[in-house]
Amino acid sequence: MTSVERTAYRVFPRLMMTRELYLFFSPSQEEMAWAREKTATDEHLLALTLALKCFQRLGRFPKAREVPPVVVEHVRWCLEVKEDIAPVYASARTAESHRVLVRRREGVAYAPGKARKIAAKAMIRAAWVKNHPPDLINVALERLAQARLELPAFSTLDSMESTIRGQVNGQIFQTIWRRLSTEDRARIAALLVVGPGGKSDLDRLKKPARWPRRWAGSPLR
Repeated sequence: MTSVERTAYRVFPRLMMTRELYLFFSPSQEEMAWAREKTATDEHLLALTLALKCFQRLGRFPKAREVPPVVVEHVRWCLEVKEDIAPVYASARTAESHRVLVRRREGVAYAPGKARKIAAKAMIRAAWVKNHPPDLINVALERLAQARLELPAFSTLDSMESTIRGQVNGQIFQTIWRRLSTEDRARIAALLVVGPGGKSDLDRLKKPARWPRRWAGSPLR
């Protein structure tokens, strides 16, 4: 599995810096007024505002357990609601209606099937020239952002990348194999033959190249 930290897929940092907290999770006066207009309780006000700021930062709606307590506390402080107010919903239907409100405000669509197709197309095209897993995921993220689509889970993109990279690499290997002559194929197969010493020609190829003695100690120009 690709490490999410090596990609552009945004997650909450293990340690939230104060600057990042104020820069990305402080709702504006207009945003707070919008959230108050759409809600009737402090719990829903906090939940909607938190969903908005998290979506703006991550491009998706994180699970409640993903959101660091310090982010919840900061948004609660900005809204000036009581400390015992928690971002909870009266029902799953209310939670979904809040997600719809946030998507509409941000101009982003929720279309999982379309998102996977766009991501797959971007990865397939990139896999012919790139082989580093984070690079393929980043290409997909860029295309999804351009299409104004809510991001799928990272596990979805990671699984797609692994499958697509394997398929494209298989096609590349088959193309190369077809272009090889019979003699070349035999030479490649012979690399795996283990000799009396317990080693094959493949082991010899793994050894680093040696500089010619006449170049030893001479400065590179």
